Amino acid sequence: MNIRSAWLLNTTDAAGGQSRIDTRLAPLGAMTPGGAMTSLDGVLPGSANGTTTISGLRVYGDTAGLSAKVAPGRAVVQGSEAAGAYPVYVPEVTSITFADGDPGNPRVDLVVLRVYDNDQDASGQTAATIEIVPGRPAASPTPPPVPPGALALAQVTVPAGASAGTGGLDWKSAVVDRRRATVAVGGIVPLARGAAFNGAYPGQYRDTGSGLERWNGKDWKPYPEQPVWQDYTPKWGSATDGAPDPVLRGGSVEGRYIKTGPVVHFRAFLKIGLFDSWGGPGTNGNWYLTLPVKPARSSTGGFRARLGDENGGYFHGACEISPTLGGSARNWTSTKASGAPTTAWVDADDPMPPLGSVPAVGRPGGPAPASVSNWYEVWGTYEVTA
Repeated sequence: MNIRSAWLLNTTDAAGGQSRIDTRLAPLGAMTPGGAMTSLDGVLPGSANGTTTISGLRVYGDTAGLSAKVAPGRAVVQGSEAAGAYPVYVPEVTSITFADGDPGNPRVDLVVLRVYDNDQDASGQTAATIEIVPGRPAASPTPPPVPPGALALAQVTVPAGASAGTGGLDWKSAVVDRRRATVAVGGIVPLARGAAFNGAYPGQYRDTGSGLERWNGKDWKPYPEQPVWQDYTPKWGSATDGAPDPVLRGGSVEGRYIKTGPVVHFRAFLKIGLFDSWGGPGTNGNWYLTLPVKPARSSTGGFRARLGDENGGYFHGACEISPTLGGSARNWTSTKASGAPTTAWVDADDPMPPLGSVPAVGRPGGPAPASVSNWYEVWGTYEVTA
């Protein structure tokens, strides 16, 4: 029966073996599977402050010339299925130097973390290294393929004629990150660790005992994150061409909304003030209040108003939730004081002119006002583009 267990070479063997420090630092454990006998290769995620997904094994240049650096880090390199996966760590910053550019054409080199295992690849060595795999110069160069037993870290474009004497490489534009993350199976921190710790990378999950939390780079947030009601300030305007927009001078507008995926629930409220102004009779236009998020398409919402003095009353109707004007609740309809429907969109003319409050008072449902408060309110639920 061919059942095999992992074992370590002695450090006295010719191949070098592994030390106790190697064993402690190398990312040993059950990694995310890539197949029945393979693991997903990649760099272990994490950073000192938890704001970067992967900080290890970053390829960068901080001086002029052709010499770059590779940051310390840990990774898993998948060999052939028969060879298995190799845990590797780089304990210190490693320097690498690129060859001068071709005289006529640019090329793209590949920086890799590579494992040699003589027992598996007959390479004559057992070692882990960081190497530069040179690309082929061409008018439109492409990076070379990743060698067997290697993990790509970055590709670097070397322009034609580049050399240390000509200024070397522009590291900000020359380096394209090729790292990819890998984690242990599951990748979710269990409840037994406790709650007093920061995440290692954005996108990490932990169990709270009653659900999951996701680290966003600064805080743990419930997953999926629950939406909350938010305030917004609608604009009060006129949708009729040529009609002046009304102006608040003592009145107020306010709104509340909550967005759940592609659905928005909202309410917007306009209170008329004593010195608010709008067009005269017949020039008031089609009033509207803007929405917090632009709708994907038109739909119908609710409308109501309190207008006039004590002899006025409450008017109920509907509004159009429209994507026009950046998203607006417009085309208000209602009944007249007689009960007949209005024949025009609601504004200062229909169903009756609003009166300003003296003094200004709160929303409907509060204490009885000292004088009648005139107001308009629209609400509804609509679809947005997620």
